[in-house]
Amino acid sequence: MIGLSEKYELVIGLEVHAQLLTNTKLFCSDPAFFGGAPNTHISPITLGYPGTLPRLNQQAVEFAIRMGIACHCDISEKNWFARKHYFYPDLPKGYQTSQHINNICQGGKVPITVGGKEREVQLHHIHLEEDAGKSIHDADEQKTALDYNRAGVPLIEIVSEPDMFSAEEAYAYVTEIRKLVRYLGICDGNMEEGSLRCDANVSIRLRGETKLGTKVEVKNLNSIRHVKKAIEFEAARMIQLAEKGEPIIQQTRSFDADNGTTFPLRDKEEANDYRYFPDPDLPPFLVTKEKLFAIREAMPALPDAVRQRFETGYQLPLYDARMLSEDIGLVQYFEATATHTKQYKAISNWLMGPVRNWLNEADQEITAFPLPAAAFASLIELVEAGKISFSAASSRLLPALLKEPGTAPAELAARLNLLQDAGADDIENWVQEVLRNMPDKVAEYRKGKKGLIGLFMGEVKKISKGKADPKIATQLLEQKLNEKTIVK
Repeated sequence: MIGLSEKYELVIGLEVHAQLLTNTKLFCSDPAFFGGAPNTHISPITLGYPGTLPRLNQQAVEFAIRMGIACHCDISEKNWFARKHYFYPDLPKGYQTSQHINNICQGGKVPITVGGKEREVQLHHIHLEEDAGKSIHDADEQKTALDYNRAGVPLIEIVSEPDMFSAEEAYAYVTEIRKLVRYLGICDGNMEEGSLRCDANVSIRLRGETKLGTKVEVKNLNSIRHVKKAIEFEAARMIQLAEKGEPIIQQTRSFDADNGTTFPLRDKEEANDYRYFPDPDLPPFLVTKEKLFAIREAMPALPDAVRQRFETGYQLPLYDARMLSEDIGLVQYFEATATHTKQYKAISNWLMGPVRNWLNEADQEITAFPLPAAAFASLIELVEAGKISFSAASSRLLPALLKEPGTAPAELAARLNLLQDAGADDIENWVQEVLRNMPDKVAEYRKGKKGLIGLFMGEVKKISKGKADPKIATQLLEQKLNEKTIVK
């Protein structure tokens, strides 16, 4: 019997909304940054007072073009805005200003890698629009409170074709979009604060069919993990309906993160339900060849270029270069550290090891890492010079430095008695003592149990109280263990 996953094909299109990092809103000078007391980032223009006129934020246009260039889109020369008449209780104008038929970026593609296989997801377009405000339902038992701070903040909406066929592909796609907007410096990609949000259009069809099935839109997914879970749930729900012979209703749904399910909000509108027409208060705007050239020339390096720079300029292995280039924050911290030390591979090892562990445990981005790059470089130099072991540096000195980031690593290492100031003669004596005390283990090692070297090394560390250089101690251990006799 054919399995249901083989019988049906899942088809996904995603709409990703990225809040642009402009100082002001899309059509007025009200602040656009996150936070602030409710209704403090507003003015008569945000509130849609009669007689007010919008004025386009040119930086928002440039940011949209940056994303279009990065996604290999065609950039439209002539652009205009339309009014989208749909009831938003948190947009006091009664309509949203967006683009409709013409979009600033047309077509394009985004590369993804799933299961070691690379492919490109095709884009339909990228357009500019303003964000809505925020409805707050738990501030008052009887009323809904409205905060207009976010109303009018500039967004780009990145609309893919229905060109993804698994939840894993959708996960990889949103991950790539977030990486791109951060590299370009146009959005912080913070899904928890709502600066990156995703709507998933999901449908199923029998394998071999080309016609798309009835789609369901899952709105406002605010984490990449939620995107994957919502799609997985919807796929299972739709297949179950199809197998029962029940119709799939075109509707808008929301995702309940607590139980991993979706629930209906309303029947889905068609484009003509929005009654678009060109906004009479905003003149068309042009993207000249000269402007496009200037934006292209000012583009920051993108992930592939950074990866190549890490391989050739810093002589890092391909794996390191790929891992580090996934996060623009790690790239910037690596390169800041590299101005203070040439131990490039060591920087990479620390960032992918102890530093990443700290970030994961603290649930933080690298921007929250408290140790300045210069101090981080000094810590690495201490280890590479053999003045402190990597084990002591990562397990004891680094945590202490994170609590006192202004203290010099060498000073703090001395205070914690972590510096390896023992000479070769001292280390040899400690090695001899360990081997004399463990004759049975020495015999096992010589019979082929080479993994015991770690046990011997641990004992050397213990009796030397961390003073023995691990490299020298290991060399001496191997040398003595390969000799026929051990000095009594």
